[in-house]
Amino acid sequence: MFAYSSDGENMANIAGNTALAVLESALRERKLDRTLTTALPPLERSDPAAFIPFDIAAMDAVLRGGLPRGQVSELVGPHSSGRTTLLLQLLAAATHRSEIAALVDTGDRLDVASASAAGIDLDRLLWIRGEAGSIDRVVERALKALTLVLQAGGFGVVVLDLADVPLRVLKGLPYTTWLRVQRVVEGGETACLLVGPEPLARSAGGITVTCTGRSTWSEAPAHASAKAVRFTGLETRIRVVSPRRRVDGDARVVAVASET
Repeated sequence: MFAYSSDGENMANIAGNTALAVLESALRERKLDRTLTTALPPLERSDPAAFIPFDIAAMDAVLRGGLPRGQVSELVGPHSSGRTTLLLQLLAAATHRSEIAALVDTGDRLDVASASAAGIDLDRLLWIRGEAGSIDRVVERALKALTLVLQAGGFGVVVLDLADVPLRVLKGLPYTTWLRVQRVVEGGETACLLVGPEPLARSAGGITVTCTGRSTWSEAPAHASAKAVRFTGLETRIRVVSPRRRVDGDARVVAVASET
């Protein structure tokens, strides 16, 4: 426990206020002050155009409309938890409404047949495929591609799929990486979505959707290749969290693949 004299307290307060003023000035010069929660406008918007819906009634009800535009949100969960199915549904819903979507596919894992079966209008999807190389280099190129797409504008939703990237690599990325992404998307019409194994970098006005469930797949004959295995359904529970409690709740999502 420390004791200060009256004069000491005054001097400490003056020094603290001066340091705070210098910091705020530096943030304004670099246009980083807008990334602070206190500088953001209120999130209580009722205009449906301010969101990108999944077109899944249970989810959109909890999300109060969908993913917020002009923010970085997250869709996370372990393998086979339903996150990929929900991602495809989001892209299908967006392209069905004639919006342009983009997917930065870091691990080059998108199955075009599954995307088409999910209802995605492939003519309205920009698919940026990852390339071979060291994982650090692959992630670096994916982040650069994400920034370029966001800067280009004109997209309803832009997704960065990091689901297959090791956590050690993701956690090693500097936080300023996500601040730069937020600066590009903030105030625009694009909803930016990160897909990964666990929460990583939601913006102050974004949301985190956590999946805890399972997908079901058909059994392939012994002589068939892995590609013969088909998605047959999904049962998952989603948990939605918003830092400013605009959204906070959960929902159960059940989906059955249609026959083709």
